[in-house]
Amino acid sequence: MGDLPVPRPFLKWAGGKAQLADALMERAPIRFHAYHEPFVGSGALFFRLYRERRIDRAVLSDINAELIDAYLAIRDHVAEVIRILTEFPYSKEFYYEIRSKDPWALSLPERAARMIYMNKTAYNGLYRVNQRGQFNVPFGRYKSPNYLDRENLLEVSQALQNVEIICAPFETVLDRAKPGDWVYFDPPYVPVSRTANFTSYYANGFRLQDQERLREVCIGLSRNNVYVMLSNSDTVIVRSLYAALHFAIDEVLANRAINCNGAKRDKVTELVITNYPVERAVQLRLLEQRAPYLVFREHHPDRASWETALSHRDERET
Repeated sequence: MGDLPVPRPFLKWAGGKAQLADALMERAPIRFHAYHEPFVGSGALFFRLYRERRIDRAVLSDINAELIDAYLAIRDHVAEVIRILTEFPYSKEFYYEIRSKDPWALSLPERAARMIYMNKTAYNGLYRVNQRGQFNVPFGRYKSPNYLDRENLLEVSQALQNVEIICAPFETVLDRAKPGDWVYFDPPYVPVSRTANFTSYYANGFRLQDQERLREVCIGLSRNNVYVMLSNSDTVIVRSLYAALHFAIDEVLANRAINCNGAKRDKVTELVITNYPVERAVQLRLLEQRAPYLVFREHHPDRASWETALSHRDERET
């Protein structure tokens, strides 16, 4: 791990976007003000943007309070988190002992260290809770898990120093994002099958009505000239939610991130959805005209130019 660039995600996360970072960066707005990530998870895209010095101001948020506390602890108390992790032995007995502890009875650094340790030593790197919100993943039996990644934790702390970190539902981004900001949504994916449901890291799951609410938030942000990118599974449900003329839908290939059978971790198609054209030439021309380059048809100032560019792309794809 030491040869990988830092800062990088300090947690493994279902649906983490490290492997899709190139595709997402290729589709990022050329210029934006603040960056918002309401389903921060592992923060792979944030750390990539930070490493490439693309971020001036960022707001990271999630409804998972334990996850947000881990970010806060590393930002504000990284030395204490590292000290605690150095005292944690790697053993099955200790894993179940610390898993049984009430995280809310621990201090902020202790809670973060517990989460990092279990995340790196639990089976398949899963973070999953039961209906009572209790972590319930069994021991993973790794040979030498790297739960004490001192160099990266220090770099992550530095990257987070000027970042606003909030525990809040995704809808609240409507109150924070300003015109010209960029919001990236990486929600729990719509399952591609009845057995492919990985939304249980939220105790109440993430249902179809939540996906519909998310779509309405994307529309609300678009009306306020906020750039929006969203990733999700390539399913009929997702395509229908973002159909019509409001959004551009691109297909990308991704590795199947979690499967108990390693032989089945092949590539699948995912969707990257934006309310702006991802073609750099179109973005640059509209920026030269000092025009926002949103796809959203209700207020697009250069609708004819965008529709021409979109039709040309459709012709190339066919």
